[in-house]
Amino acid sequence: MHKPVIPVPPDAPPAEAHPPDGPRRLPEAGLMLVTVLIVAAVALRPALTGLLDQPAAANWATIFVAITIQAVPFLVLGVTVSATIAAFVPPGAIARWLPGRPALAVPAAAAMGAVLPGCECGSVPIAARLAASGVTPAAAFAFMLSAPAINPIVLVSTAVAFPGNPEMVVARLLASVIASVGMGLLWIVLGRDDLLTLTRTHGNEPGPKPAVFLATAQHDFLQAGGFLVIGAAAAAALQTLVPRSLVNSLASPGLVSVLVLGVLAVLVALCSEADAFVAAGLKQFSLTARLAFLVVGPMVDVKLFAMQAGTFGPRFAWRFSLATFVVAVTSAAIVGWWLL
Repeated sequence: MHKPVIPVPPDAPPAEAHPPDGPRRLPEAGLMLVTVLIVAAVALRPALTGLLDQPAAANWATIFVAITIQAVPFLVLGVTVSATIAAFVPPGAIARWLPGRPALAVPAAAAMGAVLPGCECGSVPIAARLAASGVTPAAAFAFMLSAPAINPIVLVSTAVAFPGNPEMVVARLLASVIASVGMGLLWIVLGRDDLLTLTRTHGNEPGPKPAVFLATAQHDFLQAGGFLVIGAAAAAALQTLVPRSLVNSLASPGLVSVLVLGVLAVLVALCSEADAFVAAGLKQFSLTARLAFLVVGPMVDVKLFAMQAGTFGPRFAWRFSLATFVVAVTSAAIVGWWLL
């Protein structure tokens, strides 16, 4: 097994800090956008009120608000845990907990995803820091895939979203663990380290830990909340605007519906703390198809592809994302056929 290509050694001096205005612009832009939307909603209230008199618009608004209100508490909890890890848990501590042999480190790293939860966006830089600190890349990737999918916050939100189907929690846990471990072991066997270009990450920024915590939580909430709104709107539109005959044809039991929701998970790019509520709203689809949505989403979507390309290199991101999609859909289909 070749060593990963790491241009910057772990003991190198800290990378040059961001420009003074760099880290603050995104949160300020997010707050500005939220302010503009609130002002626009107030100004356009008469027009919006008239629009909601239409049955289709009222139905869309009801579904959208229900999904969002259910998901936001879990999103806040997930962002809080993720920010705590970013501010107070040194990346080197995680590396010391893993076995040295890659075949043992992969399942151990995947299991650690349940102990050290984080959102998808946080798992990518953590995986980069693990690889930079000497952890085998296969184990770092297993953690990157499992942490957003099997942590307690995600499993509890799944149980709340599917109160009549507790087996969905077990199915999501098993399918996600199988997929993450499978990808780690696949990298050991077939992975090409020449594709892995690990750039230095900016995790654990210098400064007071409470300030790092607040900055990380604010950034993650604005980013993940935006994706949640998009996903909730997409689910509401699917329930309201798409002809039921077309939805029923795609939602018929079988592999097609599993692939459809797998692709949908890639496109809508939801936060894993909230995706169960969107999946619960896709009632036309089978539980197995919705399981594919829950397994694929935290492992591969458009925002994760961009983050992986920027962190590990675009050639790696293309191959890893495609392989992850296939493994995740296969795992969900098998577990769903067995348990659901």
